[in-house]
Amino acid sequence: MTELKINGKVYQVNAEEDTPLLWAIRDSIGLTGTKYGCGIQQCGACTVLIKGRAVRSCGVTISEVAGAEITTIEGLSPESRHPVQKAWIAEQVPQCGYCQSGQIMAAVSLLERKPNPTDKDIDRGMLNLCRCGTYTRVRKAIHRAAEMMKEVS
Repeated sequence: MTELKINGKVYQVNAEEDTPLLWAIRDSIGLTGTKYGCGIQQCGACTVLIKGRAVRSCGVTISEVAGAEITTIEGLSPESRHPVQKAWIAEQVPQCGYCQSGQIMAAVSLLERKPNPTDKDIDRGMLNLCRCGTYTRVRKAIHRAAEMMKEVS
């Protein structure tokens, strides 16, 4: 039994210690906002925050993150009120939408590290793949979210 702290709640997960966090989140806990994309840490669809840092949940085991604060898209903010989520909607970022929860979580982490990112910072920091190619809208949304976050501060 492994104890995981996800979105402020503690869960007891009955799975092998080498089970990827992604499967515990989706299958054991039932939070399906975190998506399976590739399973080899390349696409970023499964990105969550662990201690505030963007991590690809398909590439870490539950034993590696036991007791750590994990945030999924469901735990980012009630009613999608986080500035990144609001900017995503305002800029109409999603096309198919599959990668967007991972993109949003990666953007949140980027803005924590770089509150006023340049285009170059965004291009270097946002390594998630989007099959629809919405990278220009992602960049615009991150800039908008940065402005929104400044207004709140």
